[in-house]
Amino acid sequence: MSILVTPQTRVLVQGITGSFGARHTLLSLAYGTQIVAGVTPGKGAQLFENKIPIFDTVAEAVKETGATASAIFVPPPFAADAILEGADAGLELVVCITEGIPVNDMVKVKRALQGKSSRLIGPNCPGIVTPGHGKDSHGGCRIGIAPGYIHKPGGIGVVSRSGTLTYEAVWQLTCRGVGQSTCVGIGGDPVNGTSHLDVIKMFDADPETRGIIMIGEIGGTAEEEAAAWIRQNCRKPVAGFIAGATAPPGRRMGHAGAIVSGGKGTAAAKIAAFQEAGIGVAATPSEMAETLLKMM
Repeated sequence: MSILVTPQTRVLVQGITGSFGARHTLLSLAYGTQIVAGVTPGKGAQLFENKIPIFDTVAEAVKETGATASAIFVPPPFAADAILEGADAGLELVVCITEGIPVNDMVKVKRALQGKSSRLIGPNCPGIVTPGHGKDSHGGCRIGIAPGYIHKPGGIGVVSRSGTLTYEAVWQLTCRGVGQSTCVGIGGDPVNGTSHLDVIKMFDADPETRGIIMIGEIGGTAEEEAAAWIRQNCRKPVAGFIAGATAPPGRRMGHAGAIVSGGKGTAAAKIAAFQEAGIGVAATPSEMAETLLKMM
């Protein structure tokens, strides 16, 4: 099984005619993702690659194709509106890849999404992959920018704030012959849609996810909140890694949310919370998969 997306998920791409959106649409199609529509205002009634219909609005695309999820590849000034357009159209899942969205925009989006049924992944994230079971593991669902070929179907769930560390954990598992149920990059911005805890709860409830790798980084308290829940409730082994241990306080490292301020969000505090919760802590990124497999 998997969480959030399956090979049957019907996906639309907001910003499909841009160079970045077009490139990753083609890669997702090659992976076996069911991309049923594109959305670019002013380019409705055209076709992408002579087969995927393009619509002017998400509402039109959903009505005509039955899409339930979207990938957003639009520039930062327009990304917040794109997220809300997807939610207003009733999409179950909105995955925002766009980096550099103003924090104030995301605060407004977060407030506007309250009470709506749509789930937001991101922004500033690599997206989500449920590996396929076909030839070369194709036939899965890839929404975003993650390299599909590194994934292998199996029973390990991966959730991470970092895109590259997501890929590292996945590749380590695959190289050891261990597959993944679903891999979720939640993004590194200070205001995002889905947290570590949200994803951990879904993995814990998924009967075919047997173990979890959770990758965090300095800044915020999301990892500590997830660890507290894991300590009391999680029935599956969890291994973790915290990036940014050498970052000086007050200096942002990498992601917009990766900053230690007011004495909160330090790597030491997060690692201590992991250890207290019984989460296996990898000392370096190269040990993430091995740490989990030893626990299993």
